Amino acid sequence: MTPGPKNLITDVAGLRVGNAQDDALKSGATVLLGDKPFTASVHVMGGAPGTRETDLLAPDKSVAAVDALVLSGGSAYGLDACSGVADRLRVAGRGFRVGPATIPLVPGAILFDLLNGGAKDWAENPYSALGRAAFDAVGYDFALGSVGAGTGALSAMMKGGLGSASLVLPDGSTVAALVAANPVGAVTTPSDRYFYAAPFEMNGEFGGLGPDPASGLGLSRDSRKTKALSPRENTTIAIVATDAALTKAQCQRVAVTAHDGIGRATVPAHTPFDGDLVFALSTDARPAGDVGLIGHAASLCLARAIGRAIFEATPATGDLLPCWRDLNA
Repeated sequence: MTPGPKNLITDVAGLRVGNAQDDALKSGATVLLGDKPFTASVHVMGGAPGTRETDLLAPDKSVAAVDALVLSGGSAYGLDACSGVADRLRVAGRGFRVGPATIPLVPGAILFDLLNGGAKDWAENPYSALGRAAFDAVGYDFALGSVGAGTGALSAMMKGGLGSASLVLPDGSTVAALVAANPVGAVTTPSDRYFYAAPFEMNGEFGGLGPDPASGLGLSRDSRKTKALSPRENTTIAIVATDAALTKAQCQRVAVTAHDGIGRATVPAHTPFDGDLVFALSTDARPAGDVGLIGHAASLCLARAIGRAIFEATPATGDLLPCWRDLNA
């Protein structure tokens, strides 16, 4: 298995991603749009999720496909980014048809970034506009780090961010991940230098430093974020995707397996104060593949995407935590 040509989730043909952010707000939104509706499901392992329309992704629910998925900052306010994307889809004539009505289906998830130092004194919820702007920006190339839903993200010890990674499987199918990483846990060992995801890194995509040579890792619970903010300022939300044909139930199983990537890259993960959630989707563009291998590849991509999210984060005025690059200049 090797990374796809872009090492992004858009290596899965038929998917595009758009980011929008407000630097003063220190928050933003990210939309993943399919060229056509796609099969999707979801699995939540964090104790404090914030979601929209995720129930319809259960395998026993009647909706067969959705048009887009949204990741956003803003806690409950950020769910309105889905409404902005739905507005754009409606204008484009896309959505679930019920007689003459068109209903865009846009599940989404949010992370909590309301206490990160940004200006949150808005008179009108800004996230619907951010959702529309993210939709307008969709393309096959997109930035990582302090952009979109990752704009105001913070890990335990440093800025979080938006990350992505991909793998091409031996049968030619592609698996990839997109993540907004804002966890309770640390993504680097206590040195602030080595990534927990280092054993899974490919081609130096987040510095190429390799694993920390120290032993006994994972015991420290130090957190610059907790010292500066509420312990509830958290959550890692992700999308994993493949072009191999999967049923809704198989997508859910891939989402479950992909959570291993959060656990490999973040210590601790899936805490009571995280809303850790993974969407999984299939564009059904290729024949059905090995679901076990697809799930495994998704977990590897997600671990790598989290490493890239933190590695690519950039400093901004008023930041409460340093970036990895600041600490390792």
